Amino acid sequence: MNESLIACPAVLALELAGGEPPERLELTRDEAQILAGLMADDLRALLPGVEASRLAVAGALFDGVELLRPGFPVFATLEELARRVPRVTTAGGVVAFGTHEGHMPAQPLVPDPAYVGGPMRLLPWMVLAPADLAEELTARMEVELVGRGEAGTATADFLMRTLGMRLEHARYLSRDDLLALTCVQYEHVNLAPLWTMLEAALLTPYQEETALGSRGLPLHYAEGRVGIPGPSAWFARAGTQRDNPVHEFAGTLFELRQYAALLAAHHVPLHLEGQPASTAGYLVEAVADADPTLPTPMLYAHEAAGLGMAAITVAQPAPGKARVLAHGYPLAPDALAPLLDALAGRYGTASELHALGRLLLDADGALSAPAPALH
Repeated sequence: MNESLIACPAVLALELAGGEPPERLELTRDEAQILAGLMADDLRALLPGVEASRLAVAGALFDGVELLRPGFPVFATLEELARRVPRVTTAGGVVAFGTHEGHMPAQPLVPDPAYVGGPMRLLPWMVLAPADLAEELTARMEVELVGRGEAGTATADFLMRTLGMRLEHARYLSRDDLLALTCVQYEHVNLAPLWTMLEAALLTPYQEETALGSRGLPLHYAEGRVGIPGPSAWFARAGTQRDNPVHEFAGTLFELRQYAALLAAHHVPLHLEGQPASTAGYLVEAVADADPTLPTPMLYAHEAAGLGMAAITVAQPAPGKARVLAHGYPLAPDALAPLLDALAGRYGTASELHALGRLLLDADGALSAPAPALH
């Protein structure tokens, strides 16, 4: 019976009043069951006939980045758990999942407190509809929920009272509505190219996709990850340098950090083209092999307003011009120390870090290092 049911995923979107986070992010099993009953009442009014389907509710509040990850693991887990619940006589019924002795029934249903700061929390649910009803029900969900999907007063009051929060709105949305809303949000903050990558990872992971960042940096989605060219080499070759190359390159690195943070939150790996994907929070752009006739490589820190240490260059001092070996880019807030360790291990550098106090570019616009004085 269960195998013939089609999952129609959705969320209850909770807009928090005053940006105050809830006191907790999870409901107990009993609380989740009460909530699911209240939601079922709401949905019967919004979607007459929905009671022929099974309603499954996850008693946990997530940020959008947690729900929009390749394979939709939260929804996939909810569906798997809901299908295990025996229901011999009918496809219908209401099932809910919450904590038992402090633990959710599966790890993907545990919200990450790192993402608790957003203005909206999302409670996942789905209907498992008989195959002959699923297409019509999905179509009605797309129309009815976004149009008039405000949660009932009893549902909103229960959530506010139970989780210690104030709500501006509580609204039912399909998962497609959530995708569309996220797309608009990212476009509004000038991240449309990033959304192109995320949409491919979520909806067409088997297809390649390309986009250009707002400063022209090429993005390439393939095989579950996003690739970029080495930033320094790309900027020297094809970047828009205008009158102030240093400012333009700093802007590219700032944008890259935004992309890296959001890709990491959505669990889409980022890598330099031709290199393995990195989950370490930094990227290393190799430039040249060390010259054994030159001194030990040194580490130089490029700095820029708003970025702190924007990049680390590994270079060997050479008469008249430093021999640049690699550039490292700390993309996550805690990535600098492991990046320095990785560069030191790979290139056998001296331990001292030389702060340049600025971004140092050569005549072509590539990251560089100070040249020792000729005597």
